[in-house]
Amino acid sequence: MVCLSFGSSFALDREAFTFTHYELEIQVEPAQQRLGARGKITLRNDSTSSQRNLVLQISSSLNWRSIQMNGRSVQFLTQPYASDIDHTGAVSEAVVTLPQEIAPKATVELEIGYEGIVPLDATRLTRIGVPDADAKHSDWDQIGKSFTAIRGIGYVAWYAVATEAANLSEGNDLFETLGRWNAREDGAQMSAKLCQVGESDSPSEIVTNAETKTAEPALPSPSDCTSKTFSFSGAAPAFAIAPYSQLTAGPLAIYYLPEHKTGAEDYALASDLTTPFVTGWFGPPRAKVQVVDLTDSSAAPFESGNIMFAPMARSDSRLAQLTVVHLLTHAAFQSSRPWIYEGLAHFAQALYRENQSGRQAALDFMGLHASALAQAEKTSASETQTSASTSLVNSHIEEFYRSKAMFVWWMLRDMLGEPALKKALTNYHADQDKEPSYVQRLIAAQSSRDLEWFFDDWVYRDRGVPDFRVDSVVKRDTVAGGSVLTITVVNVGSAGAEVPVTLHMEVGGATKRVQVNAKSKESVRIEAPSPLVDITVNDGSIPEGDLSNNVYRPEEK
Repeated sequence: MVCLSFGSSFALDREAFTFTHYELEIQVEPAQQRLGARGKITLRNDSTSSQRNLVLQISSSLNWRSIQMNGRSVQFLTQPYASDIDHTGAVSEAVVTLPQEIAPKATVELEIGYEGIVPLDATRLTRIGVPDADAKHSDWDQIGKSFTAIRGIGYVAWYAVATEAANLSEGNDLFETLGRWNAREDGAQMSAKLCQVGESDSPSEIVTNAETKTAEPALPSPSDCTSKTFSFSGAAPAFAIAPYSQLTAGPLAIYYLPEHKTGAEDYALASDLTTPFVTGWFGPPRAKVQVVDLTDSSAAPFESGNIMFAPMARSDSRLAQLTVVHLLTHAAFQSSRPWIYEGLAHFAQALYRENQSGRQAALDFMGLHASALAQAEKTSASETQTSASTSLVNSHIEEFYRSKAMFVWWMLRDMLGEPALKKALTNYHADQDKEPSYVQRLIAAQSSRDLEWFFDDWVYRDRGVPDFRVDSVVKRDTVAGGSVLTITVVNVGSAGAEVPVTLHMEVGGATKRVQVNAKSKESVRIEAPSPLVDITVNDGSIPEGDLSNNVYRPEEK
């Protein structure tokens, strides 16, 4: 029952309740772009006060049909609510009045029903100025007659959620909102029966990022269904329905559209080539991973849990290998901490590029992340947040827990060496990682170096990034005809690092590393048997705010 006279004078806490369990039947009708859902949800009051009202949100293209408690309809008011957690830029919000207050930590079970359409919609991106074509390559979620692919909260609210409004135009607001949701829902599960109903162009496969198969829910449904259990631990529920063919290669399951078979074969070959490399660093993959084809050849890839959505229309063996390295690293190395889980997967990609084509190839790959990271650091610095809240151990910003974390692992390898870092990673156990310093202790056990300064600048706090340059060079000629250069490096940035200093000479070169803390200077002596061409501080292995002043040439001084 919709209560249109519902009062609005109360203070509504949209994030008071945590969704702990979903038991749903989802019916997808491709020909009509329709999605219908019914079932039960369990919510727990995690606020500090009793709650009489709660909020349920679904995509604005869906409509609430029924909300009941103990078999009886409850009062609720539906209203549009602007929020970029959904691709339409808004959600359909049901403000529910419960028969009685729910005490802190108490739970409530509701029976719900909703339905509507899920068309291709990139409104949230186009309204902030993203060109229409680019927006649709990013927000490609849709139900269609021949192809369906839908991601969860942050793209499409196809299951009930509840968050405060998130706005893409306001810095990291969307990331922070989704971060709060993920933290609250960590450990929640969804038992779902996904059913395809009605006509479609051809027989289709239902592919999901669910963890395990479950018993059939006690709900009548068509035969074209699959029952799954989704876990919310770091993975938003997602699914695709299309006339897929399947190719299996080692731990990789590849779902491809028949016309994209060559691209699928690239992934199969990539699995064969990269599995030994990943195993050597992180151990054997512990689970199957999936790559799922997209119809849009320019669609942005997306990863969630054990699934990667990626277009296979274009054959690109190198890209396929990097993608598979990322996926297999996740399958081999589990962690509930995003900076470890995602950072290591990106680090593994850089390592693989080095293994293929040398260090410079790896640095070029890492450089692709540098500009986005620099912009994220500027945005973070301009917002009223503490350095602890945006640190790697707490951050929900993708450029931090993916790109910045990748640089952190690379810097640790450069400082410790591969054997020590591999040993520390081998000793990592996700169930023992109860506090942020756990990884630091594992690394300290393999090295005599005190790295407290490094973890404080890069992991426990967001100090920003360094800014290095050569401050002075003092030359002393040697009897042998060469010289010894005393190079003083200044770091005007807010984070310290052990930076490589490289001499480029007319014949050959030489590199030494020197630790330069924030707002400090340090000197290093390097022998130069041949005339100096230039000195480069930082080879690209350390992210900086300004790379334009990293090269010193003698004639400039």
